[in-house]
Amino acid sequence: MLGSFQILDGGEPRRSPDGASSYWRGIFERSEARVVDGSWDVAGLRATGSFDWTVEDVFLPERRTMVHAGIPLDNQWSRWPGISYALPAQAWVGPHHSAVITGICRAGINAMIELAGAKTPRGRSERLCDNPQVQDAIGRADSILNAGRAYRTAMVTEVWNTVAAGEETTLEQRARCRMAAANAADSARAAMDLVYRQGGSTSYRRESRLAECWRDLHVVGQAVTIMPEWYPIGGRALMNMDPGPRMR
Repeated sequence: MLGSFQILDGGEPRRSPDGASSYWRGIFERSEARVVDGSWDVAGLRATGSFDWTVEDVFLPERRTMVHAGIPLDNQWSRWPGISYALPAQAWVGPHHSAVITGICRAGINAMIELAGAKTPRGRSERLCDNPQVQDAIGRADSILNAGRAYRTAMVTEVWNTVAAGEETTLEQRARCRMAAANAADSARAAMDLVYRQGGSTSYRRESRLAECWRDLHVVGQAVTIMPEWYPIGGRALMNMDPGPRMR
């Protein structure tokens, strides 16, 4: 099991050169870990079972430890061959979470399309798919989602091609990767909300695929890696201002 931890010196957290707490990651035996009951009682993504867990009085050899990715935001894996390992952290921290949220949104739109072809609302003579408002929501949702995905793909591809050519990425490229990830997440939220509103009472039934996608999507969207705070950070980078320690 992979876990994060702080190193304490004399009961105090070890500090990095910039004064921040130093975090590390380690790989532990499953038998060494204790799951914290009740720590994953959430609205969405319940089936992931992402419970907190702890270990106590365990010796962890150095070979099973590594610097926590993102602290600092330097690539810790560039010593291995291949473009993937040479990418800057900003090219995959953020985009990887946003790929999850856009994938869930696609499933939600597909669920609404299936529902629209099968459901005739009470008191109506036509199916949902015959309703112009539903048609508009499907068209808008698909366009919004794919626009967000296209921007993310373009920026990740640009960074990939730069690294593949043996060149250094620019701060602007890395900033746009993070903004594209946040934008893809925002696009997914907007698209999912469009189709959720058109599902009627089906949208709030716990067993509904549409409801499941809506819940899961909004839980993923709370990840710090795709929060709206990346817009001002990226904006400062584009204006040649100091973006702060979270963007390198």
